[in-house]
Amino acid sequence: MITVAIADDQTLVRAGFRALLDSEPDIAVVAEAADGRAAVEAVREHRPEVVLMDIRMPELDGLQATAQITSDRGLPGTRVIVLTTFEIDEYVFGALRAGASGFLLKDLEPADLLAAVRVVAAGEALLAPRLTRRLIEAFVTGGGVPDRGRAAERIAPLTPREREVLTLVGRGASNAEIAQTLVVSPLTAKTHVARLFAKLGARDRAQLVVIAYESGLVVPGSAPPAGPAPAVQTHDRAD
Repeated sequence: MITVAIADDQTLVRAGFRALLDSEPDIAVVAEAADGRAAVEAVREHRPEVVLMDIRMPELDGLQATAQITSDRGLPGTRVIVLTTFEIDEYVFGALRAGASGFLLKDLEPADLLAAVRVVAAGEALLAPRLTRRLIEAFVTGGGVPDRGRAAERIAPLTPREREVLTLVGRGASNAEIAQTLVVSPLTAKTHVARLFAKLGARDRAQLVVIAYESGLVVPGSAPPAGPAPAVQTHDRAD
């Protein structure tokens, strides 16, 4: 059974999501919250696998609530999906940086919401790297990049090869494309990516893309990896 918490200040939105999710035999809504502070408390109490988190809420906004949840060592199995009304929203980038596993538009189809919950509950990243890349480029172009110095410090422990791999991930490369570009085996490429997760404290591939942009390893408009475009990726650690 996949357990879910819903955080949204609109009662009708929460009710609609709850009715849809509870209608599925493998999903159960275990908590609701109308503001960010209550959401954090509910998540700590019920420890759901997935949190559907609205961004704009009273008391504590969704971005701050997301950061508190994803940084809580007592909640290693809880993953956050950010809900937004806008496709390109400055808060979405901040939520990804705060540890969210992806984002969804509120007007999505019911089947897409159910699929998203199952994907994230399985430990996979909701956003395909190429889609994440477009989102981040839009934000970076608008001047939303944080201090490069701090971001550079974060990647300082990486080896030259690990920096190469992070750059390719930031450009939207799959593990197979990384292997092809660096002329290594797919298993070796997968191992390099796994080391990036460990060294950078990233929860999924979407966060690696954020780090690559913040540190300056990838800049807006940089070319994606050569070769045919891969299928849309959802796996964060195993694709």
